[in-house]
Amino acid sequence: MSLLGIIASQNYPRITGSYESIATTTVGSGGTSTITFSSIPSGYEHLQLRILGRSTATGTDQISIRFNSDTGSNYSEHFLRGDGSSASAYGGANVSAVQTGVLPGTNQTASVFGGLIVDILDYKNTNKYKTVRMITAFDNNGSGSVGLYSAGWRNTNAITQIEAFVTGYNFVQYSSFALYGIKS
Repeated sequence: MSLLGIIASQNYPRITGSYESIATTTVGSGGTSTITFSSIPSGYEHLQLRILGRSTATGTDQISIRFNSDTGSNYSEHFLRGDGSSASAYGGANVSAVQTGVLPGTNQTASVFGGLIVDILDYKNTNKYKTVRMITAFDNNGSGSVGLYSAGWRNTNAITQIEAFVTGYNFVQYSSFALYGIKS
């Protein structure tokens, strides 16, 4: 059986139901290093964050997220990433933020933006830690990056704030962020 077949046969939480827009933002001129969604309502089963972004970094840049302003070492993360010629994998525990993907930087083809989809499962359930899964990619005319990421936030608090950021650089103008609530 193929890897895709094995994954499809597992009993992973599937995100189905209706998607409702909670908030959107687009980066203006001058850029910004952080986008924050706060006062997230509790009327949904799951959340989905969609990002279309580019960084002011020279090469590529790592985008990360945090929940409820928690900067402690309460996150764990894993990823598989490839660029067409090589692959890498990583797992880390006790980190202070979750890596969600790679964004193209200024040495990439002009106007190339990276896409990320971040699923935050059971975000309001106060009886369990939170699980996050992400998919990310960008194409740079034959090169680029694709990645599968997963993470955990070891906290039972309901998520009421999400902060997406790049360290040392900015998201460029026209980078866009959209937060959706998913009803079952």
